[in-house]
Amino acid sequence: MTDPGGMRASDAEREAVVERLRVASTEGRLTLAELSERTEAAYLAQTQGELAQVTADLPGAAPTSVPFAPPAQGGRARKWVVALLGDAKRTGTWRIDGGIGAVSVMGDVVLDLREAEVRGREVDIVATCVMGDIKIIVPDGVDVELSGVTILGDKKVQVVEAPRGQSAPVVRVTAYVLMGDVKVIGDSRAKPIRRGWHAWSGWWQERRRQPGHGGYEIPDHRGNHGLH
Repeated sequence: MTDPGGMRASDAEREAVVERLRVASTEGRLTLAELSERTEAAYLAQTQGELAQVTADLPGAAPTSVPFAPPAQGGRARKWVVALLGDAKRTGTWRIDGGIGAVSVMGDVVLDLREAEVRGREVDIVATCVMGDIKIIVPDGVDVELSGVTILGDKKVQVVEAPRGQSAPVVRVTAYVLMGDVKVIGDSRAKPIRRGWHAWSGWWQERRRQPGHGGYEIPDHRGNHGLH
């Protein structure tokens, strides 16, 4: 008999699992880093058995189609992190169920989103920086959309983003900069965080070294690429 777990996974099955991961994130079951890593693992899965492992610790059966509504714009107020002539940080485990505002006036703001519980489909950040610095840390593998206005300053993205065509988590940043800097950086450029289950991307790299798996170009946590 054919092992059901050894059957090839279809694109539709991968997308269904990715949507299920998004729902688990809105329920507070996954941090942004876990969502990013497991999304990557779902797209790398070759068989139904590998795909099942991505959601093995989540409740319920994998849906074929999951209704998903974005958060209401008129709902919860934007959470603000403000630094005036000083420093302000938001790191570790915290909940994001609405927009975020970051203001730096001759100070430094650090927002670390990797261990945050994201309760919406995307993270929306408005960053205002006057003669200061705002650093936003995200897990590699998310899609970052950075826009806004810069006058005598700088805004940049240094993140290993997901390949084109994959439905990765989205972090949208609108930056207004006057003689300052707004940077969005990924894991490869930040201090590592404690991760559960070793780290999904590392686990999948080990899987790809086993016989019977094809070569895939996978970025590691230092931003390097290589066939595994």
